Amino acid sequence: MTPSPPKADSGSPIFRISTLVFLRDQRQRLLLLRRSKSPNLGKWSPIGGKLDTEEGESPFECAIRETHEETGLRVAVGDLHLFAYISEKNYENNGHWLMFLFSCRKTLPFLPQNGPEGEFTFFERNELDSIPIPESDKLLVWPFFDEYAEGGFVAVRADCSMPDKPNIKVEERF
Repeated sequence: MTPSPPKADSGSPIFRISTLVFLRDQRQRLLLLRRSKSPNLGKWSPIGGKLDTEEGESPFECAIRETHEETGLRVAVGDLHLFAYISEKNYENNGHWLMFLFSCRKTLPFLPQNGPEGEFTFFERNELDSIPIPESDKLLVWPFFDEYAEGGFVAVRADCSMPDKPNIKVEERF
């Protein structure tokens, strides 16, 4: 039997709001973090984290904060391009996620120190097929990164109730 998603005080499944920030070095390699915490424990993914909703933090504020906390790099709103939001229903049968995806225009001139979030490495884009990344990222993150990270925007929703075959709908793109 599949466990029920955690519930908020209202009895509704929890909806988590997060950011992912795609950073590159001078050679355009992507910085990825092998996560030491759930979700995606042991998998490689871009940096990011949950919005501080109690403080009313915006997705841009979260991306700026997480970039500095995880890498030490200081960025501003103008350094970021919001290229997608992805709404995941029933992710890992453990609630819902609304993710804001940012491409950083500022290059990262160093490899950050490993920390409590995990281990950092730079990868060429074509190497991602040969490393462990979250299965959902193969369908929901990287294809949209490839198409929109340099310009444009896409809004996506995905019902992940069947993890092997999420129902993906593009709601808007430009």
